[in-house]
Amino acid sequence: MRVSSRPQWWRRHGSDADAASPTAAEPDLDQFEQWIRADADPPPAGGDGDGEDDTRRTAEEYDDMSSLDDALQQLLAIDGATGAAIVDYASGMALAQGGNPSFDLGIAAAGNSNVVRAKLATMRDLGVTDEIDDILITLTSQYHLINVLDARGANGLFIYLVLNKATANLALARHKLKAIAAQITI
Repeated sequence: MRVSSRPQWWRRHGSDADAASPTAAEPDLDQFEQWIRADADPPPAGGDGDGEDDTRRTAEEYDDMSSLDDALQQLLAIDGATGAAIVDYASGMALAQGGNPSFDLGIAAAGNSNVVRAKLATMRDLGVTDEIDDILITLTSQYHLINVLDARGANGLFIYLVLNKATANLALARHKLKAIAAQITI
């Protein structure tokens, strides 16, 4: 099972790191690994004296990563789950992803961002003020569930959950997904 959570690295380095990499399409993994090693232990209270409160920001970022990783583990524990991602629908980037659904979750996250944006735009154009509980895509052998997060602090994100149709209980999975979504804050 592969689990990754990189929101704080992307928040700090974003597209600048991509532009500096040898190929603009791939993130600079060496720089990411170097950042992880450098930030393995938060700096002592009081910061480094440059006037910024680096200690507080780093501690908050560690809490965010823990929250995302915990939520991801809970999602993957749902019966029949083969993959899950927590995605920023504005950028299409998966902030956390895990499992082995037999396809690239990063590409699926970006593609499903288009689905979420299109549905939200259509609802706005129609004047529909209801909130999306979830979006269900049914394939021959899989269910794909999208839960748009609207909780304070998680706006702009959605959960993408891939379920094996033969082993999952769709009603129970939707119930558990809703409970997990309510706990996620960034």
